Amino acid sequence: MSPDVRRSGPFIAVGGLAVAAFLYGYTAIALPSVLHSLVLPAVWLVLFVLACRWFTTHPYRALSLPFLAVALWFVVMLGLGASA
Repeated sequence: MSPDVRRSGPFIAVGGLAVAAFLYGYTAIALPSVLHSLVLPAVWLVLFVLACRWFTTHPYRALSLPFLAVALWFVVMLGLGASA
């Protein structure tokens, strides 16, 4: 039995975004700035809505969204850090 990404990919995507939500949530609580408290959670929410919209129509695109979310979080944290 081989894995079918068309069936399991969207579930992995939504689960990966749920894991990324902890990164975004902790950042919103720990770092008191507009970027960390409002903008980053809004970006995560947009990515989550996009994953829900692509759930059945574009499973491969949806699978890339958790990686994009974590990479974006790292870019913001390493690029701007807590000083933003």
